[in-house]
This record gives sequence, C-alpha cells and structure tokens, in this order.
Amino acid sequence: MNEAETRKDIIDERLKLAGWNVDDRSLVIKELNIIVDDNLVQEAATPYSGRQFSDYVLLGKDGKPLAVVEAKKSSVDASIGREQAKQYCYNIQSNVGGDLPFCFYTNGYEIFFWDLENYPPRKVHGFPTREDLERYRYIRKARKPLSGELINTKIAGRDYQIRAIRAVMEDLERKRRKFLLVMATGTGKTRTCIAMVESLMRAGWAEKVLFLVDRIALRDQALEAFKEHLPNEPRWPKQGEKEIAKDRRIYVSTYPTMLNIIRNEETILSPHFFDFIVIDESHRSIYNTYQEVLDYFNTVTLGLTATPTDVIDHNTFKLFNCEDGVPTFAYSYEEAVNNIPPYLCNFQVMKIKTKFQDEGISKRTISLEDQKRLILEGKEVEEINYEGTDLEKSVINKGTNALIVKEFMEECIKDPNGVLPGKTIFFCASKAHARRIEQIFDSLYPEYNGELAKVLVSEDPRVYGKGGLLDQFTNNDMPRVAISVDMLDTGIDVRELVNLVFAKPVYSYTKFWQMIGRGTRLLEPSKMRTWCAEKDVFLILDCWDNFEYFKLNPKGKELKAQIPVPVKLFGLRLDKIELAQEKGESEIVASEILKLRKQINSLPQNSIVIMEAKNELQRLEDENFWIKLTTDKIEFLRSVVKPLMRTISGEDFKAMRFEKDVVEISLVGLTDDKEKFETLKDSLIEKISELPLSVNIVARERELITDAQSNKFWSTISEGKYDQLIEKLSPLMKFIDSRVSPLGPAKFDFADFTSKKEFVEFGPQNESVSIAKYREMVEEKIRELTSTNPILQKIQKGDPITEEEANELANELHEENPHITIDLLRRVYNHRKAQFIQFIRHILGIEILESFPETVAKSFDAFIQNHSYLSGRQLQFLDLLKSYILEKGELHKRNLIESPFTMIHPQGIRGVFSPQEINEILVLTEKLLAA
Repeated sequence: MNEAETRKDIIDERLKLAGWNVDDRSLVIKELNIIVDDNLVQEAATPYSGRQFSDYVLLGKDGKPLAVVEAKKSSVDASIGREQAKQYCYNIQSNVGGDLPFCFYTNGYEIFFWDLENYPPRKVHGFPTREDLERYRYIRKARKPLSGELINTKIAGRDYQIRAIRAVMEDLERKRRKFLLVMATGTGKTRTCIAMVESLMRAGWAEKVLFLVDRIALRDQALEAFKEHLPNEPRWPKQGEKEIAKDRRIYVSTYPTMLNIIRNEETILSPHFFDFIVIDESHRSIYNTYQEVLDYFNTVTLGLTATPTDVIDHNTFKLFNCEDGVPTFAYSYEEAVNNIPPYLCNFQVMKIKTKFQDEGISKRTISLEDQKRLILEGKEVEEINYEGTDLEKSVINKGTNALIVKEFMEECIKDPNGVLPGKTIFFCASKAHARRIEQIFDSLYPEYNGELAKVLVSEDPRVYGKGGLLDQFTNNDMPRVAISVDMLDTGIDVRELVNLVFAKPVYSYTKFWQMIGRGTRLLEPSKMRTWCAEKDVFLILDCWDNFEYFKLNPKGKELKAQIPVPVKLFGLRLDKIELAQEKGESEIVASEILKLRKQINSLPQNSIVIMEAKNELQRLEDENFWIKLTTDKIEFLRSVVKPLMRTISGEDFKAMRFEKDVVEISLVGLTDDKEKFETLKDSLIEKISELPLSVNIVARERELITDAQSNKFWSTISEGKYDQLIEKLSPLMKFIDSRVSPLGPAKFDFADFTSKKEFVEFGPQNESVSIAKYREMVEEKIRELTSTNPILQKIQKGDPITEEEANELANELHEENPHITIDLLRRVYNHRKAQFIQFIRHILGIEILESFPETVAKSFDAFIQNHSYLSGRQLQFLDLLKSYILEKGELHKRNLIESPFTMIHPQGIRGVFSPQEINEILVLTEKLLAA
C-alpha cells in the first residue's frame, strides 16, 4: 500500500472516526503549501525548493491550525516522518503566527503524538477530536506552575498526604507522566487523590479526570468521596445513569465498564478524552485484559495501592516507570500506627483453633455420642476420614462453624452495652459457607430476628445503593456482622469495625494485609454513634493459622502467571494441525482450520490490541493463506495471532476449558503415547461424571454422558465423537461446582471443641505492657481515693488548689504507692514539664493533657497546613526536624546547619528555606521547647 492509498483507506477513516471530515476545508486542509523557514530546514528535509506540503492540517474553531498530521505509507516506520512533522509545525507557526500546532505522524496503523516543547512523542491509539485539541491548547496556555500551587488541606491536610501530593506535582513539572503512591489502607489514598485532582484542576493542568476501580461498591464509595470534597465538579455516573456522558469533569468507573465503553463503536469515546487517570488498587486487574484501558487513553496516570512496598509485583513498578521498590511516594502501616498521635489503629490477634481443624474428622476424633448416633443412622464410622484442611471443601461440619460463631460472640469486642458485638466482618471461604454461618447466627441468636448477621456478596443486587445491605451495615445499628466472600476483603471503608474473623485460610500476602486494613481506620469520638464501641485497638480472630502461615512464609504463596484459556486452546489446535499435516490427515487439518478461523473471528475487533495488529492480521483475510499451512504460516499464527487470544472476554470459560481438554486428548490420540492418552482420558471421564443429572438441561444429554464414561466409547473414538463432546457437553460445564465432588461435600453435625485459644504478637510493636499497667494502676487509685479525699474532691469540683494542698496530695499518693512520683508520671504520660496537679486533673477528665509528642506533631501539622505551598524537599526537612525534636528533646540554632540536616542540603536549613521561613520555623521550635 503506497502513501496515497494509506491516506485514503486508513488515515482518512481514522480522522473521520475522531470527527475530522477530511473533505471539509473548515476542519481539515490537505496538502497545505508552507513557506519554508530556512533556519529550520535541514539538508535532506524536503525535495521541494522553498516550500513544503503538510499532508493534513487540523483547524480550530477560530480557523487557525491546531495540529499537523504527517503521513507515511503503511509498510514503513511512522517515525520516519517525525522530524518532517516537527518542521511543518514550526514553519506553519512562522507563516500564520499564533500557537505552535500539535504534531502527529503516522503510517495509518501507528499514530504518534508530539506536544512540542512540552513532552517527548508518545504512541496514541487514535486522533483527538477538535474539542480535545482545543482543550489541549487551552491547558498548554493556561496552566500555572505547580511549585507555588497551594494544596487544599481541608481535603488532605496530614503531613504525609501533602508530601505525597507535592511529590507527584514536582515530578509532573519534570515532565514525568506516570506515578505510584503506596499508602497503607486507612491513610486516605482517595482523599489524597481528590486533593491532588483539585490542585491540578485549579492550576489548569487537568479538566477531565478518570478514577478507575475494580468493583461497583468501590465506585459508589469513590463517587461519594468526590461529591463530599468537590461538590461543584460534575460527576459521572449519576444515579441510574448507564450511557457515558461527555460533559462531566470527574468520571468514576470499574475496569469492565470502561473496557466495554472503549470497545463499543456507538460510544466513540476519544482516546484523548481524559487528562488524568487514577488507578485504585493498581496492583490488581491491569496486566491482562484491563491494561487495554490504560493503553487506549495513554495519558498522565497515577496508581494507588496499599500493598507494602517490599511485596509489590515487579510489573507494578514497571507499569508506572518506577525502579523496583521505589514508588513516587510511600507511607506504611507501621509509620501510621507509630505516629504521634496515631493515624491508624493497631490490632490484637486471637488464635482460635478447633479440635477438628487441628486433628481432622475421623473415628479417633469424633465423640462417642456422635459415633453412636452415626451407627443408629446406618452409617459406617470407619469410612469418615478427613484432614482438618478439608473443612469447607470436601467436608462440612456444622458443629465446627457453630463453635467458631460461639467463640466469636464470647471473645469479640462488644458495643457499649457489653452484649452485642461491635461492627464485624466474617471472611468466609465460599458463598455456601457464608450462608451456613448466617444460618448459625440466626439459629443461635433468634431473638435478633435474623438482623444480627447478614451475607454481603457482590452478586447480590440488594447489597448496593442507598438502603442496601452495605449501606445498612455502614450506617445502621443492625446488622452488626457482615459475612463476606471476597467483596469486603478490600477497599470498603467502615470506620466502626472493631472485629475481623478470618474463617478461611488466606495465601496471598497482599490480600491478607488488605483484609487487615478493613479494621485499621480510627474512629473519632465525635463520629461515634450510640451502638459504636470505643476504638483504640481492634481484634482479629484467626481461625485458620493465617498469622502463623505468614510468619513462616512472609510473602505468601507464589502465584504463577496463568496462560489464558483461549490462548491455550488456539495453541493446541495449531499443534494438532501441524501433527495432522505430518500424518497426512487432510480431513482433520481442514476441520481444525475451520475451528481455528472461527476462534480468530471471535477476536474483539474494537480492542486496541487487535486494531494495532490489523496490519499483520490482513494476511489472514487472503483465502490463499489457508490453502496450505506451511511452516512459516504456522509460525506466524503461533507468534503473532496466538497471543492476541488474550483479548477475548465475556466467554463461557468453563465450556472453553472443557473444549481445550477434548482438543488436547484428540491431539495426543494422533501420537503413540498411550500412557498419556489414558491419563487424559481418565481425567476427562472424571470431569464428565461430575455433571449433575438432577439438572434438567444436563439430563437431556444423559445418554452421551453415560456413553462417554464407558470403555466402548473410547475404544471407537473418532473426530466426530470429539466434536460431539465439545458441542453437547461443554455448555453444561457451568453446572458443575468446581469446589466439590460430584455428590457434593460430606455434611455432618458433630460436636467440636476449642483446642487452642491464645493471643499472638504480630504487626507493629504494641505499647509496653508495664507502662499501660502503671497508668491503669495510678488511675484506679486516684478514682478510688476521690470518694474520701477532700483535696481530690476540690479538684473534681474545679476549686483552686494551693501549693501546700498539692504537696499534701502528692505525699498521700506516694504513701499509698511509692511508685507514684512526678518523674514517673512525666515519663508515662510523655509530658516533660507538666505539674503534679495537671496529671490529676487529666486523670479525672477535667482537662486534656497532651503528651509532648502529640503537641509537637500537632504544631508541625498546623505549620505545614498553613504553608501548603512547601516543596517536597522542604516537607522532608520538616519531617526530619520533627523527628529530631522528639528524639533529642532540645534544639539549638547551630544544629540546623549540621548533620542530619546537611543530608538534605549541604548548607542545612539555609539551603532549603528563605530567611523569613527560617524565622517562622525558629519561632515554632522555641515555642515547643519552652512549653
């Protein structure tokens, strides 16, 4: 295809797709004659003397050039036109005046966009609309420097949130386009992101923003957060809105929804529609099918994740152009818990294990009473033999689940009345397991009319929306217990949570910490409802040794990358064609080629992966290609076409997996490997035997299902029979529950017993027990004496106390307990200069006595909020200064130009702050240290 054909058949059509009618001279000028600026012409730039011709010039509403498109023929590298297109842009600006046009160069299949003088060229999926280019031009002219842009501290005012925003802003000004924030669950990733979006919009760097999540519940949560903090920015979707609207500024979507939008021909959402994309929980869902969304838009991208830095997948860092282990900014759970005051809640872990979990279910462990009952029911006790790990898989024991529920009700953190549990999530192994736990709650506690515990799973439409089960759990007294399978493992923000029950084993370290993260958010006293428990710690009941597992396996189970089923199936068909050709089985070859072509036709044509491969895929449209599949053609199908099968979505993958198994056994049947054939045959027969004949649609194929399990069927196997299995049985595979045997799991109701119950140490360091006990002892003694001691009674009434009375009270308390001294009180309450009476008033609840670290932290937070323009390096200096004061308890001016401050700048504070800022910092530190 020459250049003229490329332009007519491909480029013109792709421009029309973006709204550019190439025959309308008010929109597009073709072959624009440009007067050459001699200063910009290179020796071999053009064969024409004194003039150049731009293939396409795209015009704005004012009739002035917005962009230049340089075309090359489809068979050459588009980058050949790079310098040529650049020259055209500068020469057009020289001819016409005004703004420098945006630069595009393409061979039809590949399009490159170059925002000259701002960013290097980048590959894009399609051309921008006129509205896109007008927006780009406005942003380029109107955007302000980010270095002086204030951050809205009412949205995100914590020091680390400001540092995270500033880190991204500074990298944006360095022309970076991809960023990764690693922030522990509960530290306000969404708020940080919203404050960043607000700053970027205010500074003119972004007009349209997309926030991507992987579940509907998280979408609704994010929409509410944007509504709260940016109420005046139009959002999509509104309640009940299905079709994409193009007049909003904030878009929140799940990955599947956005993938459907960009693959839908009727939607025609421009690849240049968004200026900024945020990917929530960016460690998941984006490396296979959903990465297509990011490739399609290819704009400034921010990833958010709570996964600890040391276990983030290499691919995540690579996706955001970060070095392994070095995100744009990181703030860990340990930092948040150990901050003064803490930003997140610490936790305790109680390990609960039952006898059956520990020793399994067998004659040896079943009670004599239950064994007698089995015999009366005509069952053989000797036939019952299950490992503890089989529970909720191949065996179900109601007694074990009931014991876990009863232990939970006994040990959990209760509400203020001390009767019912505070808000709790039960993490269950399956939906059936969740329903069983719900039934046990209803059975054991019928007085709560089925409202105490509810199952919340993503498939249930009653979960979502106002008044839905999730809304009830979050905002109402009941239910107290949310029983979940996967849905509440990540992302859900319920600050009232005080109990988590791990009623299943977890093998992913990332998921494990996300589940723990459900309980880490602090609950401010002002937001407590009557049914809320006070929250200074939350409780995890671990029923499956998860904490022990992760002590021994810190990074969890290694998950191997899975090859998508459509890719495997395509590869097996290729192998079968190749082998059949060697054996001269022409009928098999012809049949498999038809099936191969059918699979190719199922590729999503609007996928950008497929569209970018169309140049190569054109070979397949020639019927001559399929007449004889030569070695080079098979290699082309294997290396180029086979990987594209990963884009197939929305299929019945259980049916496809069965089809793959049948094709695999038919392939082995063409070889002499009888042992492998028998192994595969037995496996397939076992799968067929699991089909539930109790289901009507399955029962219609009873004859084939029965035949396929007989030796006669396999001794006379043929291609026709293989096709029959695929055609008739593969659609039925969805009726098999892959977790259980054909007859379902064995179900018992044996009495189970608690074999282990203990607190375990895990996670950030807890406060010293001796200090906690000391405080408890002092506070109990003072409350005890208040009823009889007249001086304590005067303090309680708010009457003034003389120095003599204070000394008398101190001596009396010292006599009661010689360890109650002013020095110990100052150490325990972490306040270096408070007087004795101040501690008493604090213990009696008359005044709040902030600890020295709390005073320092609050003062620095206030300083940073009042100076939200500070740079990343300045914020880093202040963080170091805060740590220095807390550790040393003193500061001299000379310290600020010595180590460790010289690590940030050789001149210390003088190299980082202005003289006026230095004076403000000195006033701050002098005030703190004089307190």
